[in-house]
Amino acid sequence: MAKKSLLRRAGVLAATLATSLLVSAQAAEPIKIGSFLSVTGPASFLGDPELKTLEMYVEKINEEGGVLGRPLELIHYDDVGNASNARNFAGRLIRSDRVDIIVGGSTTGATMAAVPLVEQARIPFISLAGAVTIVDPVKEWVFKVPQSDRMAAERILWDMRRRGFDKIGLISGTGGFGASGRQQTLAVASEYGIEVVADETYGPSDSDMTAQLTNIRNTDGVDAILNFGFGQGPAIVTKNYAALDINLPFYQSHGVASDAFLDLAGDAAEGLRLPASPILIPSSLPDDDPQREVVQSYAQEYRDHWGTRVSTFGGYAYDGLMLAVQAIEAAGSTDKAAVRDELENILGYVGVTGIFNMAPDDHNGLTPESFRILEVKDGDWMLVE
Repeated sequence: MAKKSLLRRAGVLAATLATSLLVSAQAAEPIKIGSFLSVTGPASFLGDPELKTLEMYVEKINEEGGVLGRPLELIHYDDVGNASNARNFAGRLIRSDRVDIIVGGSTTGATMAAVPLVEQARIPFISLAGAVTIVDPVKEWVFKVPQSDRMAAERILWDMRRRGFDKIGLISGTGGFGASGRQQTLAVASEYGIEVVADETYGPSDSDMTAQLTNIRNTDGVDAILNFGFGQGPAIVTKNYAALDINLPFYQSHGVASDAFLDLAGDAAEGLRLPASPILIPSSLPDDDPQREVVQSYAQEYRDHWGTRVSTFGGYAYDGLMLAVQAIEAAGSTDKAAVRDELENILGYVGVTGIFNMAPDDHNGLTPESFRILEVKDGDWMLVE
């Protein structure tokens, strides 16, 4: 009897040990964060700071104990700003790498190429791109960090209206971001009592927009000019605008909200306005601003780690990662449906970009007021509103 009892106890101990080892092994398994970003190529000004931010904060989170007691593992690919590449990499992240969530998509084109795969695989996806079409109409598994181009148009038009402008000239790029921004501006202009009396476009490879700007300048009644685009195009438009000595208020979109744009445009950018997240003016935020602490902390940590200036786009990656972490912690697991549900229920998350309040009918969670109106003064950003 004693021998049988001893064997039973040994068996129980062995089973308990095996279970403990299994639980321990599962607990140690990394939480896989997948990402595809435009780290090189024409949209590298987006993807480079995004990747730097993800790498920095994955490392920091792991040093602090990880998430749910598990380390984070970042698996990322460079899509070079190519939508076809983005789709291929999204498929690889889902099928081969078996990631738990995707935080990425620097551009609207890359994001939209991945959306069908994400929806089919039923995996949470937090995009870092801008166009409203990413989340409108709502897609069950797709969320996004940046304010939409529609919000940017609304904020710009609001500022124009309060300055007394009612007729504007619009110039925009024909790529996904510029085309969507143009469409949204035309759609909401009348709501602000503003008429678009000139409407010009330029292609992604165009190197001179003098003709389009001349057409706008020669249109009767134009009070101000808005350019909607990103990449090299807006800097060229800005330089052409200055060379033509156009004496009209000039606006850009949030697509160029970075110090890199100031480097490209140089003195020609003086006086222009745009909507942006507060990351570009952290020291200008008042003490009672709810975003002050997180914005200043991110800006300082990024500069200390990488020795370079922060950008709006890196801030998108910070918020994307932190929203993912918050949802995983709230779900208590990496169960994809549970994480998706928690993302949809995030309320009051104070990020670098804004204060997020997600909902079943709102997978962005921001308002136009999350944009600050900035103006270029003496080669730097100045807070207007």
